[in-house]
Amino acid sequence: MGKPVVYGAEYSVYVRIVRLVLEEKGVGYELVPVDIFAADGIPGWYFEHQPFGRIPAFEHDGFRLHETGAIARYVDEAFDGPALQPVEARPRARMNQIAGMLDAYAYKAMVWDVAVERLEKTPPDEAEIANGLRQARTALQALSSLKAEGPWLLGTDLTLADLHAAPIIGYFVKVAEGRKLLAEFADIWDWYARIAQRASFAKTERQGEETSVRQKALW
Repeated sequence: MGKPVVYGAEYSVYVRIVRLVLEEKGVGYELVPVDIFAADGIPGWYFEHQPFGRIPAFEHDGFRLHETGAIARYVDEAFDGPALQPVEARPRARMNQIAGMLDAYAYKAMVWDVAVERLEKTPPDEAEIANGLRQARTALQALSSLKAEGPWLLGTDLTLADLHAAPIIGYFVKVAEGRKLLAEFADIWDWYARIAQRASFAKTERQGEETSVRQKALW
């Protein structure tokens, strides 16, 4: 099989999720830069890959996908390497529940309402940050309640749930409020410290500082 292609940018939380999955599977890939914040707008050709103009998009031997969850599951199932999804129905459902919960309730609160607001805005909207932290607390409480015994979110094995959560929480802890809140959840704090030490996490860190925090966080 040919080398897969990921369309997107290093600053993207969701592009990073896909790249983490590829790294954990040991799959070589090409990252084709797509700057959705370019002065001239999103490149016209990109809408053939993602009709809504968001990132990431993915292509493998002529097969195109968009939507991060679908891409992550395809990579896990189409390539050799360690399995990143449980076989049994209940833990697989839990994995999907965690990813869906993070998308629906954690991403905006942690990334936009707290981290971007604190790091990007002058002056920041303190009410927005406070609201984001309240939502983030609820999300962390839910994540803690769903976490199984063991080093990873589902227990002994690293899964797509871990790789989905890591970039979102990784952005949240860029600010002091995020670190302080995460420290209240010792199990999630320890989990994050563990996943942040993985080679895949280091390899997918954004290179350089030329992109604004707001750009890094959007997708």
